[in-house]
This record gives sequence, C-alpha cells and structure tokens, in this order.
Amino acid sequence: MFPIQLTETAAKKTLGIMETEGKIGAYLRIGIRGGGCSGFEYVLDFANEVTDFDMEEEQHGLKVIIDQVSASHLEGTVIDYVDGLHGTGYKFNNPNAQRHCGCGQSFS
Repeated sequence: MFPIQLTETAAKKTLGIMETEGKIGAYLRIGIRGGGCSGFEYVLDFANEVTDFDMEEEQHGLKVIIDQVSASHLEGTVIDYVDGLHGTGYKFNNPNAQRHCGCGQSFS
C-alpha cells in the first residue's frame, strides 16, 4: 500500500494549481526535510521524473511520488486541502508525529 493518501479535494486543488502553472503531466512530489520549529518540514513540489528511490501511485487523477526516507516518516498520513476560517492550505494528518508546530507545517 502507498504510504500516504490524498483526499479528492487535495488532488483536485493540486491539479488546478498544475494547470495554472503549466505543469500538466508533472508528478506531485511529497516529502520531508529537516527544519521547521518541530524538527521536520513537510515538502510539496512538482517533479518531471521519478528516481530509483521513489515510490509512485496515481490518486484521483494525480501522479504522486514520495522518496523512501520520507515514506518511512509519513506512513499512514492523509493529506487534505482545507479552506476555512482557521486557514487555507494543505493539511497533513500524520499519525507518526509526536508533536506539531502551531502552523501545522512541521513535526517531530
């Protein structure tokens, strides 16, 4: 099973952004990097190719890739896109995170 799941809302929002930015056909790369106020930051980016270290899957019409190291930290994570009074953007529901920062963009 693929380590992360995007909601249909998150996938549709991403596909819309890809169209606006002229990135149709690209992959959504999901990952982590050291930093942020809690230790790791979530990373979303567009990529044109898959490496030997990536896992890939299509979700809701969106090609998604994640590297193996990030996958181990994000196993079981659900990514949604929210638009509400408490903020707009991608929301990571990561069951492996021991704590999150206030903005929700980093974890440990």
